[in-house]
Amino acid sequence: MEQKKIESVSLAQAQEMVDKWIKTFGVRYFNELTNMAVLSEEVGEVARIISRTYGEQSFKSSDEDKDLGDELSDVLWVLICLANQTGIDLNEAFLKNIKKKTTRDKDRHHNNKKLKDGYSGNIKEDKDKSY
Repeated sequence: MEQKKIESVSLAQAQEMVDKWIKTFGVRYFNELTNMAVLSEEVGEVARIISRTYGEQSFKSSDEDKDLGDELSDVLWVLICLANQTGIDLNEAFLKNIKKKTTRDKDRHHNNKKLKDGYSGNIKEDKDKSY
């Protein structure tokens, strides 16, 4: 039987897919504390790629085959596991979070002088400039 190629996935579908995979291939979910540690590990792998790609660190030979998209997907996987095992509907939580951010921050970033052109990021250099 040929498997249908999936083009995109909603948050709800992703949660269902992860749950089905865990129950089929993974035996059971790791406990929440273990998954929190795994999440930290995965975020560290993303940080390593970012620091070497966009930061000042150079790549080591062991870093050469690392893929940022794959590592971000690992982070998403563990986040979905944590959501599933704690009863969080990520679609609902995400929409609620966007509404909160929009209400709270609708003017905040536009009024942030640090985000204006000419800001160097150096507090000592920029403290006397007017934006």
